[in-house]
Amino acid sequence: MSGVTARTPPSPAELATALGRTGYLADDGLATAGYLALRLGRPLFLEGDAGVGKTAFAQALATAIDATFVRLQCYEGLDASQALYDWDFPRQILHLRTIEATAVAAGERVDADQVEASLYDRRFLVARPLLQALEISPCVLLVDEIDRADDEFEAFLLEILSESAITIPELGRIAAARPPVVVLTSNRTREVHDALKRRCLYHWVEHPDFEREVAILRTRLPDISDRLAAEVARATRRMRQLDLLKPPGVAEALDWASALTALGAESMDPDLAAVTLGAVLKYREDADRVRGLGMAELLEA
Repeated sequence: MSGVTARTPPSPAELATALGRTGYLADDGLATAGYLALRLGRPLFLEGDAGVGKTAFAQALATAIDATFVRLQCYEGLDASQALYDWDFPRQILHLRTIEATAVAAGERVDADQVEASLYDRRFLVARPLLQALEISPCVLLVDEIDRADDEFEAFLLEILSESAITIPELGRIAAARPPVVVLTSNRTREVHDALKRRCLYHWVEHPDFEREVAILRTRLPDISDRLAAEVARATRRMRQLDLLKPPGVAEALDWASALTALGAESMDPDLAAVTLGAVLKYREDADRVRGLGMAELLEA
């Protein structure tokens, strides 16, 4: 079943327009990949450098198609109970104590089987992101930074994506009325297994070109001057050509432009660029390398 909803745009160009209304400016390749994921009901696997807008795309897609956004942030050691569901143990204990106290007060005998069954009622189930995504329709599920999770979790996730359903021993099978639109992201800190990639449509998210980055800055920061937006985009683009530990992405360009705008800047000179580098570069070695290059040269590049 496809992930098409009543708000799904009828073409990649119209999806790009809908994303643009949310403030996300997608290029043709990304808009096409997103559209095909919706039409074909396939997960979309987005790879690219940190800060290029992979996470923001999933958030914007949910808004564009009027779907609920659910995010699963991956990390080392993530397991099924943290991603899927868990039981509310404190509430179960409180429920058990209440049954016992009520039975004692009434002079009745407690039926152990009946009590045990009541402990696993749906009201005591805590839905984690994967279960939430199966129960909510329509939904965009973001599995963020899957490359940070373990191999075992990848295999578990592949099973969930294939079935769009889970079985909870105490409650039975829970299946999605409509499979969620799934977006997976990776910063490529490790290679994700081919089995998971084969299940997905794939797109490498590039850094935006100069014109699109200027447009992103002006869209997200309406108070920025045209000149400052161009200077930030130009300088950030130059930094990405250097051998930095963490080249700045769009997110860092936005942070830098926000900082400069907060200082009342209409344009950027070398001194102002130097004192605000902490907004765009997050490693001392990177800042030292850029300063060694020369701020004037950076701005003139």
